[in-house]
Amino acid sequence: MKKYLSLVLVLILFTGTGFAKKKERLLICGCNWNKIAQIDKASGRILWSHPVLPGEDCNDIERTKQGAILYAYQKGARLIRENHKVVWDYKAPEKAEVYTATELPDGRFMITMCGSPAQIVFLNKQGEVVKTIPFDPGISNIHDQFRQIVLSRNNTFLIPLMGSGEIAEMDQNGQIFRKVKVGGNLFSVHELKNGNWLVGCGDAHRFIEIEARSGKILREVNSSMLKDVDLLFVAETIRLKNGNTLVCNWCGHSANKTQAKVLEVSPDNQVVWQLQNPEIDNVSAIWVDR
Repeated sequence: MKKYLSLVLVLILFTGTGFAKKKERLLICGCNWNKIAQIDKASGRILWSHPVLPGEDCNDIERTKQGAILYAYQKGARLIRENHKVVWDYKAPEKAEVYTATELPDGRFMITMCGSPAQIVFLNKQGEVVKTIPFDPGISNIHDQFRQIVLSRNNTFLIPLMGSGEIAEMDQNGQIFRKVKVGGNLFSVHELKNGNWLVGCGDAHRFIEIEARSGKILREVNSSMLKDVDLLFVAETIRLKNGNTLVCNWCGHSANKTQAKVLEVSPDNQVVWQLQNPEIDNVSAIWVDR
């Protein structure tokens, strides 16, 4: 009997079927925060961080397929390794502002920047420009044009227009052929597996899910629907595999600094997790890490 129990314990230890739960980690960054970081989700503790310079204002972050960390800062985009070595550093033209940096399925990188004109720039693996798509977002104030742009499964660009509160859809020729009015000063739009759009609505203090084809709002979550939590500037929102939504609750426009920096909200609007670490100033972008 003792031998049997010992064997069971060994199997538990080596197969990972015991009670120990795999740690969840998140990459975070934020406008007006002096670093990017990886945190342990359960404790909120910072596990790794990398300093950014004053005014760099990071608003997009992710880990690439090769394990490097890619982030957008206001004047460019950088790919670094965890040992802080810079792989490449793309510099935007003068007066342009960069808010998106993402790796595409084909291994290229997409950088988007506000400007006159606005541009979507494609880089190769070495960080060299291979293609540029200029376009007119219809907003003259560069800072108010947009934040996180995504490439849809239909090979169109989904653009959250901050200054007009619209989601614009644009083709590969830089022509905007559709706009969906949703209100707020929009920060992010993500295409969900079911084709719907998940939108962070900034100072409208809400996030919404939109049926892409009709533009109909299927779900709205605002502060009045959440217990003991205020939504501030709702920046990036992402849908988790369990159906919950991670919400970056950026506090840069609010005097209220007591609210959680990030929330996890269930489909029935229960706040099931909050990031409250006082070492973390502002979070506007997030990535579910390995």
